[in-house]
Order: sequence, then C-alpha cells, then structure tokens
Amino acid sequence: MAVPIAVLDCDLLLYGRGHRTLDRFKLEDVTDEYLVSTYGFPRQFIYYLVDLLGASLSRPTQRSRAISPETQILAALGFYTSGSFQTRMGDAIGISQASMSRCVANVTEALVERASQFIHFPEDEATVQSLKDDFYGLAGMPGVLGVVDCTHVAIKAPNAEDLSYVNRKGLHSLNCLMVCDARGVLLSAETHWPGSLPDYTVLQQAALTSQFETELHKDGWLLGDSSFFLRTWLMTPLHIPETPAEYRYNMAHSATHNVIERTFRTIRSRFRCLDGSKGTLQYSPEKSSHIILACCVLHNISLEHGLDVWSSSATGHVEQPEEEYEQMESMDSEACRIRQELLLTHFS
Repeated sequence: MAVPIAVLDCDLLLYGRGHRTLDRFKLEDVTDEYLVSTYGFPRQFIYYLVDLLGASLSRPTQRSRAISPETQILAALGFYTSGSFQTRMGDAIGISQASMSRCVANVTEALVERASQFIHFPEDEATVQSLKDDFYGLAGMPGVLGVVDCTHVAIKAPNAEDLSYVNRKGLHSLNCLMVCDARGVLLSAETHWPGSLPDYTVLQQAALTSQFETELHKDGWLLGDSSFFLRTWLMTPLHIPETPAEYRYNMAHSATHNVIERTFRTIRSRFRCLDGSKGTLQYSPEKSSHIILACCVLHNISLEHGLDVWSSSATGHVEQPEEEYEQMESMDSEACRIRQELLLTHFS
C-alpha cells in the first residue's frame, strides 16, 4: 500500500486541487462570449474585480489561500449568475465543489466590505440636482431623490424554528428594502429583514428612515407605493384620486416608481441565485443576506461599466409574496400638506 501513496502529486497534497490545476484556465485563453455565458461578465469586468478584491482574497489566513483571486472570483460569479455549484463549472477552473463554496464565501465577504463604496446616496449638490433632473425627465415628478420598495428572496428554513422568516405565502424569505435612481443604480440596500415583516414595518425600523429623518436632503423625497405611510420625505400615491390633478399625480408617481420594479427584475435576471429557479439560498439568514448584498454591489459596479442596464428576460420561479396590505393612511399633517402643495404646484 505504500507505493500508491508515494506517487501522489505533492502539489495536490501541499496546496489542494485548486493550486494544482490553476494554470489550466487562463482568462486570456477564452473568449468574452464564453466568459459571459459561463460567468455572466466579460473579461475586462473580471479583471476589474481582480484588482478591486485581490488584496482581500489573498489573505494568508484564508483556507483557500492556494487559489488565486482570479479563480475565486470566477467561482463566485459562476454561482451568483447560475444559482448552483455545478461540478462542470468547478472542473472548468480546476477546483472542487467544496472549494467553490469557500470561494463564494470569500468573494461575498470582500464585496460586502465594499458595499458603502458602491451603494450610497450622492452628497454634493450638483449630483443631487442631476438625480432629481433624471427622475423629472421620466414622468414629470419633481424633487425625487430615489424610489423605494421591498422584494423577497427565498432562503432555506433556519436551523432554529424561527417563524419570523415565514412570509405570507408560508415560505421562508428575507424582505429586502432597496432604493434606486432613475438608471436603476442602487442608492440603499438593506437585505437582512425577516420575511414575515410587512414592508411598512421594515421601513419603519430601517436605517434608511433614520437617514432621511435626521441627516439627508430636506428639499426632496423618495417615492414609495401604497404599502408605505406618507411622510414628509416619502411621497405615496393617493388612495382614491378624484380630481384631474390627483390622477396626473398618481400616473406620474406610478411611471416613476416603476423604475424599482425594473431594477428588481434586472438583478434577478443577472443573478439567478436570487430568482428561485435553482431553489432557495441554502444558507443561514445572515449569510444569505450577505450574498444578496454582494449581488447588489455587483449590480452597481456593472452599471458603472455600462453593462446590461435593463433586462426584460424571464426570471424563473421568483418566490415573492404578493402584498396584501390595506391602504396606509398617514396621520402626518405636514406630509399631507407637502403632497397637496405638490399637487397644486405641479399637477393642477
């Protein structure tokens, strides 16, 4: 029995399969078409991610230290965009399914660490005004700083029987609160909320509310649908429009707010790990939340690089419960006054 042990590849023993086979796959040896079809992104975008994340993915304390940042990123992109740890994908870059899983964890962590770099509201006046102008150009709604909504992403049942993640359809999910601009760039993404929470409760408890009530822009507002309460910084549609001005307001509101729905479709279409077609995310709520946030970061980076701004392709079996909410009537008299002034000034 000593003979076969003696002839084992020493590189395999010392460094693992990833290091031994790493030289088999090189980005320059394959076409952009292959990279896009297999990993979802072209060569130059992948090179950018290697430069951005390389230092984090080369930490000597990580178990996958023998696997290059380039290979780790390819493994993670393959999972994000396909939704599965397919053996053929690991074989293509020379790593095992277990290594694929570790690569996804490493890249996800590195992207989440950079979330605030790529997902944030603009601060300088010129960019804020440009943000408003872009929204106004869509349907004539003035003062809009972003559109907000929630979307559910299905996850496996937590190990502990935690009913807080069971949504209206009886499925386990995370309820993710997001804000985007007129191009679909995410300005805020909170991906950790339990699926049982209704949208208005998520917003009430979210960091986004604290930002807008204590820090951010006093001369504009977000647009939210009727699942939210009207606030001074959040304009919602009128429940029963009666006048022509109210109808025009609701139409402009709906046409502008639709941007967030298209953004959700785009994210699910590109990152199939989120769309439910390959099943739920097989991770704890915390790790699933990080994977969703990592995909949000990649979404914004891809828009910065001019990649796939909108997508209308089908998104599989999206596990998102239909909202069954009563109209959220606001008791905020100042918010009602602001909306009425908006109606009189811009829609009468």
